[in-house]
Amino acid sequence: MSTPHINAERGDFARTVLMPGDPLRAKFIAETFLDDAKLVTSVRNILGFTGTYHGKPVSVMASGMGMPSIGIYSYELFKFYDVENIIRIGTTGGYVKELHLFDTVLASAAYSRSTYALNQNGETRDTLFPSGELNEVIKEKAAMLNIPLFEGVVHCGDVFYAEASVNTKENTDFIVNEKKCICAEMESFALFHNANVLGKKAACLLSVSDSFIYPEITTAEERQNAFTNMMKVALEAAPE
Repeated sequence: MSTPHINAERGDFARTVLMPGDPLRAKFIAETFLDDAKLVTSVRNILGFTGTYHGKPVSVMASGMGMPSIGIYSYELFKFYDVENIIRIGTTGGYVKELHLFDTVLASAAYSRSTYALNQNGETRDTLFPSGELNEVIKEKAAMLNIPLFEGVVHCGDVFYAEASVNTKENTDFIVNEKKCICAEMESFALFHNANVLGKKAACLLSVSDSFIYPEITTAEERQNAFTNMMKVALEAAPE
């Protein structure tokens, strides 16, 4: 069995998939943390692996960038490969002064102006939610590992390079002050929507890679390899 975008066989994926955006980050996680990791899909170099973590089966597969991309891969995993849980593990830009480079964020909700959910099944809400059950497990495991979590609403955008005419202080003030968003990323809204539509569970863990407040920014290599706190929490929290 395969889908248009995944060339794995049914049964090749574990019930839980960790989903970074970058295929090389998926490879790094598989090689660093999983035992007996096996490459199960590589269509378009979107790499997916399955192995075990402390004896429990876990898969890790890249999502690519943006909602259309994670929308395709998460839907196919949920719908055709019997995946029950997807934990996005990605990067984020901090909106608030409390967030600094390498901090770990757990999304309590995703706010978006995207039409992804509207076009997919007519969903009109601009804020969607992860699995409360999965989030509780993530918080429990983070506490066990002594890894601080910042929990809050994330802003899930369609556009990385907005023109100056729309990228105004008033726009940011609305997102931060009215919608209570603490950081920005580009995938969680579509993931949460697919999970809701298909009766599955999804969560989103993020590492701060840059900031709208401070000038610091991580390198491409750091984004690929250094966000180990987020990875460890997700691996510990992954249901069997």
